[in-house]
Amino acid sequence: MNNAHQTAPRPQREDSAPLLTVADVLALPVLAAGQPQVVTGESELSRPVRWVHITELTDPASFLKGGELVLTTGMPLPEEPAQVRRYVDELAGVGAAALVIELVRRYHRPPDALVRACRNRGLPLVTLSRDVNFLEVTQVVHTLILGNQTESIRRTQRIHEAFTALTLRGAGPEEVMRTAAEISGHAVVLENLVHQAVICAPADRNVEEALCDWDQRSRATPPSDQPAVVGPEGWLLVPVEYQGEQWGRVAMLPDPSRIRSFGPDDVTILERTAMTLAIARLIHPVTWERGAHRNALRDLAEQRYRSPGEARNRAAALGLPPQTERFLAILVDTGTDANEQDGTRLEDRLAEELTSAVGPALVGELAPGRIGILLALRPSQPWPPIAERLGHLAMDLNPSAVVSVASETTDIAHTARAFREAARVAEAALPGSAGKPFYELSDIGLPQLLYALRDNIRIQDYVERQVGRLVDHDARHGTDLVATLRHYLDSAGNKTTAARQGKLSRQTLYHRLQTIEHLLGRNLESGGQRTELHVALTALDALRPR
Repeated sequence: MNNAHQTAPRPQREDSAPLLTVADVLALPVLAAGQPQVVTGESELSRPVRWVHITELTDPASFLKGGELVLTTGMPLPEEPAQVRRYVDELAGVGAAALVIELVRRYHRPPDALVRACRNRGLPLVTLSRDVNFLEVTQVVHTLILGNQTESIRRTQRIHEAFTALTLRGAGPEEVMRTAAEISGHAVVLENLVHQAVICAPADRNVEEALCDWDQRSRATPPSDQPAVVGPEGWLLVPVEYQGEQWGRVAMLPDPSRIRSFGPDDVTILERTAMTLAIARLIHPVTWERGAHRNALRDLAEQRYRSPGEARNRAAALGLPPQTERFLAILVDTGTDANEQDGTRLEDRLAEELTSAVGPALVGELAPGRIGILLALRPSQPWPPIAERLGHLAMDLNPSAVVSVASETTDIAHTARAFREAARVAEAALPGSAGKPFYELSDIGLPQLLYALRDNIRIQDYVERQVGRLVDHDARHGTDLVATLRHYLDSAGNKTTAARQGKLSRQTLYHRLQTIEHLLGRNLESGGQRTELHVALTALDALRPR
């Protein structure tokens, strides 16, 4: 398809009750019996036939409206070449689909002047070597045309009913786009003004193919203020408005396997899609871009894509540079009890900060209380300052927010693994233990590991068996033996250091250690037993953070 702008609609495709063409009519038995021969305009036989007109007048064009198959016996044709040219010019000028002349009565071969005139105007000229009942031709063709028109009306009604139902039940933009793709059988893409593919409903195609080099292909496709087939690939486009201003456009992509790409039904589908999307935008508080980021991140985090190429193309279509070789996955946890409005505000602020100060990124809610971020890093760009900046911003808006960073990955297909690592870091993020506004894998030691396992009943049982009696003793008698044991263990069994840390005399320390050994039934001189108790106290801290 060339780059010329073409206004839709075009003749419908074969799988959607197409308009009859000249070729279709010539193949009908009622005309095939006349042994039709195409003399000129063979390349124009795909012209639609909207009616059949029988004429024996010298000026039939005044009775035509365009798209008619003109049938004549040739009796009224003028003799003079100039008059023949005028006869053909008038037919071509009004848009006649073809001229069919019977070579039975007046002529036995088409006049040369008629052939030349039809060839010059590109008007299909067809001859019939046998007698044909023109009335019967008219009846058969008109029956087919009216039947097609009736079916077309029914299809249009079903399209309107489908999208009206979507509007009435408040369907989201993803469902609207999916419905458009299912009804049309074409891939349908919603993009914004900066050529980011916000939603892609692939139909029978895969997302990887539909979104391949999307930014470049989209920018090569010129804008259109009305439904039109445009661009080097022949996309059917309809503009999408929001509150009176153009927001973007919805594109229907052609199927290379079909001879005719789009028809009136497709135009109707895309127009209703644009209208339904505009209403959905008013109903749903989440912007389309934010919803697109959320869906893309969730699919990446849960590996819900058919191939690595699909993952790369989806991310690239949303603005991540396709040549990126360094990705960073970050989680921002605000707690499941966080206010939804506050979470959305934090999500928006993080996206604004990254867009304005850092670079391309996907930002979206992965689950209630958890925001995911996928950064595309430049080759030499350090990520810790970015994580620190995001950590401060998150805690300014939500003091209980926890920012967890995964290790870098060089392939977007490994994003799921990176988000799982960040999730493990988040689970082990013992408040205040990192010494910075974010946590990474290297921050996870024994205290953080036990903090992540704090809900495990075996950890709780271990703590109770190891130091439970000591904790109970302190609670009943107001003593501080747990702190003394902690000082002793932190000093690696050095009693002088333990006494100094606890601000105790050596005699007092010795007495307390004897009491602890008695209560717990343990030998504190044993390195192995001291290790067991140290783990128990660390787990106790995880169960009740100080």
